[in-house]
Amino acid sequence: MVRVAAVQVRVDDAEPVAERIPRVADWVGQQLAGQSVDVAVLPELWGPGAFSLDRVLSAAEPLDGPFMQRMSALAAELGVLLHAGSFPELHERGVSNTSVVFAADGTRLAVYRKIHLFGFDVGEAVTLIGGEEQVVLPTSLGPTGLATCYDLRFPELFRLLTEQGAAAFLVPAGWPQARIGHWEVLAAARAVENQAAVVAANAVGVSGDVAMGGTSMIISGMGDELARASADQQEVLVADLDPAAVARWRETFPALRDRRLP
Repeated sequence: MVRVAAVQVRVDDAEPVAERIPRVADWVGQQLAGQSVDVAVLPELWGPGAFSLDRVLSAAEPLDGPFMQRMSALAAELGVLLHAGSFPELHERGVSNTSVVFAADGTRLAVYRKIHLFGFDVGEAVTLIGGEEQVVLPTSLGPTGLATCYDLRFPELFRLLTEQGAAAFLVPAGWPQARIGHWEVLAAARAVENQAAVVAANAVGVSGDVAMGGTSMIISGMGDELARASADQQEVLVADLDPAAVARWRETFPALRDRRLP
């Protein structure tokens, strides 16, 4: 069994980014200490807040900046594979909504730049630089695909990740309370249709005057909801996932092989 944690972080427009990052890092360290967690996932843009675009841009930093250094240290301190949520990555083309996964010794394992940017003709969609590459990396859950928040609305991304071998998905998010019903349905659908486990970590609180919806979830590869967080409290959600069960389910109920459309 693999013990996973979805870390549901509280954001607040009144809290400076420079204070939130050490507060959350210290709290995560306290919460996960002694829990024997193997994999932990934080929410999307939890430092500045997913809907606080001005703060997102002002907090942008490169991959080797202080935020990533702190997350690398946290992974090593806890001895867990840490998906640090996402952060605003500053690079030569602009700013991307970027997720980074660290090994239990703090080594950087994978970088994923969010492909589907939310906002239609405003906000993230026209301000940030979208990614172009799918990412699947080896973890104790088996081959594991990365996606971020709005990506959940695009099943073709998850099918591509599955075709690349993914048996689990790690999904940080800044999903608003107003559409939390969609979040619940989509996270479960991505698990059921791909026969893959989903660890989905959302935020609570308020970002850019938008109420976050919480309700972080851990879903098995059979589509069973193993754990669900509250809609409004900062908390750590923990459950055990069995990678062998995913393989057995895919063999027992081989629906993936019956796909016909390209």
